[in-house]
Amino acid sequence: MASTLPAVAPTGTEHRPGPVVRRTVGRSVAARVRPWALLAPALLVLATLLLWPLVRVALLSLQDYGLRQIVTGESSWIGAGNYAEVLTSAQLWQVVLPNTVGFAVAAVSCTVVLGTAVGVLLASLGRLARTIVSSAIMAAWAMPAVTGTYVWVWIFDADRGVVNHVLQTLGFQAQPVNWFTDRWSFYAIVLLNVVHHGFPFVAVTVLAGLLGVPRELLEAAEVDGAGAWRRFFSIIVPQLRQVFAVVIILSTIWDFKVFAQVFLMPGGAGTNREVLNLGVWSYVESFGQNRYGFGSAIAVLLTLLLLAVTVVYVRTIGKEEL
Repeated sequence: MASTLPAVAPTGTEHRPGPVVRRTVGRSVAARVRPWALLAPALLVLATLLLWPLVRVALLSLQDYGLRQIVTGESSWIGAGNYAEVLTSAQLWQVVLPNTVGFAVAAVSCTVVLGTAVGVLLASLGRLARTIVSSAIMAAWAMPAVTGTYVWVWIFDADRGVVNHVLQTLGFQAQPVNWFTDRWSFYAIVLLNVVHHGFPFVAVTVLAGLLGVPRELLEAAEVDGAGAWRRFFSIIVPQLRQVFAVVIILSTIWDFKVFAQVFLMPGGAGTNREVLNLGVWSYVESFGQNRYGFGSAIAVLLTLLLLAVTVVYVRTIGKEEL
């Protein structure tokens, strides 16, 4: 009698992957590798231009590096000596850190508030008026920091400044005032400069977010009797939380490491040590005093401070999202 049992495949061939499985695995690997292969040239350029200088600064901060080391090429390693000197310096705690942190808080707050107000104004305008106003404020953002700083220096100049001339003409002061010698008036001028230069970015970014807020939500809230302030804080602000996170983080980074707006002001290059911030202090110690290791330590601490502020804020936003 002929056997009716089904034929059994030879042992060892049951689990052998076929061509379809191999092609699927190959495509999966290629899909993972392709983005990195496309990004590799840009990552290489960034590593060359950014990563190596950061590593170099970190290495210099561990050395007593000055003119002698530049000439001889020798390395004088002192470990954390520069950091200990920075952290125990009265200049840091009494002048530099209060100037840096206090100015950054004031500048970020004023920039975000003014930029948000201008963004709301732009959203309420018609297309033609919005284009004209946006172009006008973007001119301030496009102006180089050096040019803008010299304009503000001229406005508050002790001899030929507009402010002194107007105040004397109106009888508010008898003699010209040098606004750059006092710590508070100095940073008030820097604040005007930085806010004037930075608010257009916030305004345009907030405008882009506002145009994406559903009109139905605002109309429904208005029908329910919600006023303009209530609609703004209850609907617009939650909808733009990610937008505000971006502009606050970027403004914080920019305003913590502000340099040109301080350095180019009269006395800001180190002659008036009461107005130094971390960025200018690092430059003055490095290139003014030829203490490159000490200046590098200040730069590293500034970088770590910025990273800490950014990480804390991003984690806070992430928790709110959850």
